Amino acid sequence: MEPIALRMANTLRHRGPDDYGVWADPETGIALGHRRLSILDLSAAGHQPMHSASGRFVLAYNGEIYNCEQIRRELIGENAGVTFRGHSDTEVMLAGFEHWGIEPALERMNGMFSFALWDRRERTLFLARDRFGEKPLYYGWAGTTFLFASELKALRAHPAFEGVIDRDALSSYLRFNCIPAPYSIYKNIRKLFPGAILRLESGGLSTQQYWSLRSSVQRAQAEPFTGSVEEARGQLDQLLRDAVKLRMHADVPLGAFLSGGIDSSLIVALMQAQSRNAVRTFSIGFRDAECNEANDARAVAEHLGTDHTEFYVTPDDAMQVLARLPEIYDEPFSDSSQIPTLLVSQLARRHVTVSLSGDGGDEVFGGYNRYTWGGRVWRRIQQSPRMLRRLAASAITSVSAQTWDTAFRYSRPLLPRSMRQRVPGYKLHKIASLMDSPDPMGMYARMASHWFEPERVVSGAGRRAPLHMIDEQWLELPEFESQAMYLDTLTYLPNDILVKVDRATMAYSLEGRIPFLDHRVVEFAWRLPLHMKVRPNHGKWILRQVLYEYVPPKLIERPKMGFGIPLGDWLRGPLRHWAEELLHANTLREQGFFDAVAIRKMWQEHLAGRGTWQYHLWDILMFQLWLQHQNASAAAEPGIEALQAAM
Repeated sequence: MEPIALRMANTLRHRGPDDYGVWADPETGIALGHRRLSILDLSAAGHQPMHSASGRFVLAYNGEIYNCEQIRRELIGENAGVTFRGHSDTEVMLAGFEHWGIEPALERMNGMFSFALWDRRERTLFLARDRFGEKPLYYGWAGTTFLFASELKALRAHPAFEGVIDRDALSSYLRFNCIPAPYSIYKNIRKLFPGAILRLESGGLSTQQYWSLRSSVQRAQAEPFTGSVEEARGQLDQLLRDAVKLRMHADVPLGAFLSGGIDSSLIVALMQAQSRNAVRTFSIGFRDAECNEANDARAVAEHLGTDHTEFYVTPDDAMQVLARLPEIYDEPFSDSSQIPTLLVSQLARRHVTVSLSGDGGDEVFGGYNRYTWGGRVWRRIQQSPRMLRRLAASAITSVSAQTWDTAFRYSRPLLPRSMRQRVPGYKLHKIASLMDSPDPMGMYARMASHWFEPERVVSGAGRRAPLHMIDEQWLELPEFESQAMYLDTLTYLPNDILVKVDRATMAYSLEGRIPFLDHRVVEFAWRLPLHMKVRPNHGKWILRQVLYEYVPPKLIERPKMGFGIPLGDWLRGPLRHWAEELLHANTLREQGFFDAVAIRKMWQEHLAGRGTWQYHLWDILMFQLWLQHQNASAAAEPGIEALQAAM
C-alpha cells in the first residue's frame, strides 16, 4: 500500500517540493500520501500526514487556513489543556476537528483547502473542499478501490485506474471550455463541489454542504445593506484590508500579480498600504497593443511604489508553454489566458513563493462586460417581438465577425473608450445569438456557452451538453445581472478561473492567494444593492470607489481587456503549423471523437478570414493536445485492491 501511495503523491511533487510523507493502515486498507509546499512553520513540525494529539485523526491537507492564529487562540481559551508542537495551520485544523467536530470547525475556518481526514475510531474517511473551490479534489472508484487526489495525474498513477473518456463530459467541455463539477473527463471520476464534505464509511458515500452560496445570497437578500455609499465604501475597505492582511502572513517571500486593472491594482494597493517594504509585483505584456496591459500595470506600480517586474510574451514563449499544458491541467481545458497565467506564475516564482491575485473580483462585484450590457439586452428584447429580434440578429451575423473587427479597427480613433473592444466582431455575434432567448435562464446559458450545440460535433455524446447544473442552481433574483453573477460564482469561477490559477501557480510551486474570495467579503458584497456594483457603463462601481483612495482614476479607467493572448492572429501565423498537425482530417477521423468535416471547415474559414473561430478551434486543439499526451503516457499497470489516496 505505501509504495503505491508514495508513487501517487510523487506525481504531485510540483504542488509540494519541500517534503513528503505517507501513512498507511493495512488493517483498514487506507493509505494517505502528501507532498508539502512549506509556507507556515518550515520545520518538521508541519510534516504530513499529521496525527491529532489524541491519535484519533490523520490529516493530509493542501492549502492554507489564514485565520489559524485566531483559531489557535480560541482553542487555547476554550480548552486549557490543548498544546501545540509547532505553529502550522495543519496542527490547528486537527485540534479544531477534535474540539468542535468537523463541520463546526470548518465554519470557523477562513482559507483555501482540500483535505482527506481519516477518523481511526469511527473508521470513516472525510473529504472536504473550501467554500469557493480554490483547491481541487477529485475522487471516484476504480473497481473496488476508492481513489482521491488533488490532481488526476495522481489517480492515473494507481494500477487500478481505468481512464475511460466520458464523451458527455467532452461535449460539456466544448460548451464551457472546461469540464464543470461534478464531472471529469473520465467516467467514474468526479470533482467534489466547493463547500462540501464527502463522507465514506461502511454504509457508503454521502455528501453535505457546510457552506453554500445559495444560502448566503438568500440571507443577504433578507438583510440588505441600507447605509450610504460612503458607509459601504468604508466597510468594504476594512473588510478587504483584513482579507489582504491575513493572506500576507507567510514565512517565505511574498508578492502579487499586477495587470493594472481594478482588481489586481486594489489588492496591490492594500498590500502596499500595510507593508513596510516595497511589495514585489509581476506582470505580463504583449507586443500586440490590443492585448497589452503591461504599460498600465507599470504606471500603477510606479504610483504605489512597488518593486515591479514585467515580461513580454512572444509566440515562441507560448509554444514552450503549450507542450506542458496537458501535463499541467490533466484534463481538457481551453481558457487561452492559461498561457499568460502560467508565464506570470513562472516569472513570480523566480522571486517569491506566495503571490496574491485579483481573481474573483469580477464575479463578486459585477466586473464582466456581460453584466453591464446583459441586463439591458434582456430588458430590451423582452419588449420586442421575437420575429423582429431574429431579423436584427440576422442583420448582425450577415456581416462576418472578421469584417466587424476590421470596421472597428479603422474607426477606433473615433470611438469612445468604452466601445474599444479587442474582438468586437465575436462579441457582436455573441449578442446576436442572445436575441432569440426565451427567458433569462436561456439567455444566461447562451452567454456562458462557447458552443450552443456541441453534441453536433462530438461523436457518441448524449443529446445535449449538461445544462441541468444551470437549471438546478438557478435562483430567482430581482435582476438579470445578479442572477448571472450568482451563476458565474457557482460555475465559471470554480470550474474555469480557479482551475486556471491553481494549476498555473502550482505548476511552478507557487502558492496563489485570492483575497476577494474571503467569504466575509463575498457575503458583504451580496448585501449591497446592485447599483453599487453594476451601473450602465461601469461594473465593479463600489470597488472603484475604494481604489480611488489609493490610485487616481486616470490610471485605471479604461475598457476591460481581459488576460488573453492574440489567439486569432497567432493561429493564422506562428501557431499555424502546430495547429494544422493536430487538426489533420485523418487524425480527427481515426480518433473518432469529433466530426472531422465540420472541424476542418471551421479551420479553413478561420485561415481565410471568413470566420472568427479561434475560441472554438482552441477548444478542439486543447483536447487534441491532451489526448496526444494521454496516449503517449498511457501504460498498463497490474491491479490492486486497497484504499489509496494522495493529497
